Amino acid sequence: MSYLTFKKKELINLEYSLDREFLGTNRGGGYSSSTLVFCNTRKYHGLLVVPLENFRGQNHVLLSSLDETIIQHGRDFNFAVHQYPETYEPRGHKYIVDVSYEKAFTVIYQVGGVTLKKEILMVHNEPQVLVRYTLLEAHSPTKLRLNPLLAFRDIHSLSKANDLANKNIEKIDCGIKTKLYPDFPYLHLQLSQDADFEYNPNWNKNIFYKKEKERGYDYTEDLLTLGYFELSIKKGESVVFSASTEENNSKQLKQKFTRLMNQRSERNSFEECLNYSASQFLIHKAGEIRVKEGYHWYNSNTRDTFIALPGIALAENTQKTFDEVLTSVKKYFSNGLFEKTISTHVAEPQYDADTSLWFFWTIQQYEKYTKKTPKQLWKEFGEMMQTILESYKTARHKSLRMDDNGLIWSEDISRPLTWVDAQFDGGAIVPRNGYVVEVNALWYNAVCYAIALAESAKDKDFLKEWKSLPEQIAKSFVETFWIDDKKYLADYVSYAHQNHDVRPNQLIACALDYSPLSERSKKKVLDIVRQELLTPRGLRSLSPKNKNYESVSIGNVFDRDRATFNGSVHPWFVGFYIEANLKLYGATYTAEAQNILSDFEQEMSDHGVCAISAIYDGNPPFHSRGCISKARNVAELLRAKQLTNEFKR
Repeated sequence: MSYLTFKKKELINLEYSLDREFLGTNRGGGYSSSTLVFCNTRKYHGLLVVPLENFRGQNHVLLSSLDETIIQHGRDFNFAVHQYPETYEPRGHKYIVDVSYEKAFTVIYQVGGVTLKKEILMVHNEPQVLVRYTLLEAHSPTKLRLNPLLAFRDIHSLSKANDLANKNIEKIDCGIKTKLYPDFPYLHLQLSQDADFEYNPNWNKNIFYKKEKERGYDYTEDLLTLGYFELSIKKGESVVFSASTEENNSKQLKQKFTRLMNQRSERNSFEECLNYSASQFLIHKAGEIRVKEGYHWYNSNTRDTFIALPGIALAENTQKTFDEVLTSVKKYFSNGLFEKTISTHVAEPQYDADTSLWFFWTIQQYEKYTKKTPKQLWKEFGEMMQTILESYKTARHKSLRMDDNGLIWSEDISRPLTWVDAQFDGGAIVPRNGYVVEVNALWYNAVCYAIALAESAKDKDFLKEWKSLPEQIAKSFVETFWIDDKKYLADYVSYAHQNHDVRPNQLIACALDYSPLSERSKKKVLDIVRQELLTPRGLRSLSPKNKNYESVSIGNVFDRDRATFNGSVHPWFVGFYIEANLKLYGATYTAEAQNILSDFEQEMSDHGVCAISAIYDGNPPFHSRGCISKARNVAELLRAKQLTNEFKR
């Protein structure tokens, strides 16, 4: 039995099956995704979703879905499922008897004496999805009808019936090609054998996306069908359907599918699922190797790249992955800091308070997981590190400066500068201006690490300028952030007050290799984090004891974002929580660490199948919310597993 499998008694319940989504990616930013029963519930769902350079490299849904019908004795059995405002039609999920996700996402349909297997693969580094249909059982002549539903729109938009859509088709090798609108590429729809195409253009109107309604967006769409393919299929026979922006040789489609299946790795354990999920975030785009922040709607940014890269590298060829991503991200180093957004289309770069400091942490992990020596690392990254530190010290950017006490002051009333980045109506939903706790913990770690590398390289000039600073930073950090009567760290300190919100950001100061805190202080912080923030899905973004606590991120954009950072659970902090405890308590903590990590295993079959969601509710049963797969969440679980195994040895 497959590790990831779902049976008829579960799938027939749409409340269950529509809340679980599969994802296949092409390692180029494109993907194929829907629910377990292929009823799209998001505007982001689609059988073929790919980035288009004519539209600034943004993802576009070309083929929304492919409706299958089996025909026997003149009777039609439609396996599709679409939701409309008042109903589901057709209701093909009642024919599904098994769903599994091993090398390919696989569905078994059964009706009467017919059993049909459907397998889906995205082709790596190509704008193509392949669907293989195999007739496992049939007692009489059988026909397969395939009806493609087209969208041709940006993933953030919705298609509406219109007279501008080009309904013309052109015949190609075992299929057709079509292009609904100018500037789009042709979509090539082909089969591995000849089939009749019945041309019958029609708008399928008012398809309902329940997840978009929940998120406060427009939630109905009109999709265009130009007709359907129909072919005879015999018991034991397979036929492969291809959708691509490039024409393929139809005679090679079966062999291509088989070859790709043989190349794919198994997903028969929790760790194998995490490794597979991690690999989906590495994308080849614009001649670079990038880390995608999450699926479906996120792109790439430097902060998430630095946080996620160590864990993702562990799932791949570790040093090669580090080297390729770091080489690519260097292109976004300008004016002494790393630009916020990784994109060749950004006209005016922005800079955050913490991102460039996370770079130092990433290099620390690089040193641990590769054979690079400190001297080599200083030679390779030392100049960049010095430039970053100088940028903060000399206030090269008006929103960032090092004050006389050695701490970093960050302030921008127009947008947030930390990972708590929700904004609305020209300002931060959770303002954190002033001395920010994780920014200054990262600052202390960065300065100390740079000094350690410089010492190994005997860089006397750098040491002369910087070696005395850590003592001042550590002293000021404790004086500024430590709350004596409460025994934990302030989240931020402004001119007006010391913010006493209990948030997970203080945890970073406990986990870093260079920490300004004593072991006694770290234990106090970990105590309150464990008591008020720790859940089976990660750490709450705010203590439930706080009057601003909100456990569920639902509703419109503002309501969702406010809850996301005022109570929702963020899994990625688990990595730092486990690391801090392992550093304090050693091997005696490994059993607890394993228990924390094992709690995530059931998430492999919930929400995003074989993935870790962006956030979870702050209260039981900790329902998943947001995007179905988040890079830093998956990466930090992998890194935490690695750390735990090291301490066990």
